[in-house]
Amino acid sequence: MLYVFQTFFSSSMASPKKRLQGLVAATITPMTEHGEINFSVIGQYVDYLVEEQGVKNIFVNGTTGEGLSLSISERRQVAEEWVTKGRNKLDQVVIHVGALSLKESQELAKHAAEIGADGIAVIAPFFLKPRNKDALIDFLKEVAAAAPAQPFYYYHIPALTGVQIRAEELLDGIQEKIPSFQGLKFSDTNLLDFGQCVDQNRERQLAFLFGVDEQLLSALVMGATGAVGSPTQINHPTQNSIGKELSLPHSPFLLTGILYSEIYQLCGQTRFWSVPDQSHHDSGIWDSNGPTPASTAESLQGVY
Repeated sequence: MLYVFQTFFSSSMASPKKRLQGLVAATITPMTEHGEINFSVIGQYVDYLVEEQGVKNIFVNGTTGEGLSLSISERRQVAEEWVTKGRNKLDQVVIHVGALSLKESQELAKHAAEIGADGIAVIAPFFLKPRNKDALIDFLKEVAAAAPAQPFYYYHIPALTGVQIRAEELLDGIQEKIPSFQGLKFSDTNLLDFGQCVDQNRERQLAFLFGVDEQLLSALVMGATGAVGSPTQINHPTQNSIGKELSLPHSPFLLTGILYSEIYQLCGQTRFWSVPDQSHHDSGIWDSNGPTPASTAESLQGVY
């Protein structure tokens, strides 16, 4: 599956240098058994992504990385470690800097620029929520202004923020107010909204990064330029099967290929969600020594 998506993105998208596209790993924040961040394994994590999975773009301190559960100091340290260990190995390191406090979000944005990150992303504030598009853009604008040279991405995840402003509405005129705006991470199941985002902004060369793993194939058909998620970090037979079925050199997403992929993806989801206790799967990926090989995670009950 990884092969297919990499082939699709690289062969179908003609992009300028540094444009964020293709597979983007939403990184886990490794912890010790005492709840402290295990910085010592991040270098190993980078090598695993690059050498074993062929993934060279990462999204740090997002939902998967539990960034909002970390202190500001911890978020800064995690960002620094990923940028340092990924230097000359990773193509792009995007740091999520969203926070409930505007000042904290600005602080994290400035820090990301100072350490050499390749971009920043921000979710909508979700306690005192923006009531409309203009209020949300005003917040995002203030954060982006703290690091004006950094490519800026909006992280759209309404199921967690409770902010129901449609992404398509937000994109209308946003670059006039935020010149550094480069695209969005769309983590919502509203494919109509996503399709309208793509359709109405085709000439703007934005990054449309899809973040709902279960709907990724549909999003690709609709024009997604990339995928941000966790499954990019674990390779298993379901993914390999899709890669074999769709390894056509110039047009990997012909109709028959899409049908095969949907079948395999459905099978993979059914098997994955048959795990009786999902926490066992999560704990199997990480221990005090860092990420375990994919085969270890796959050996867990219900994961094939």
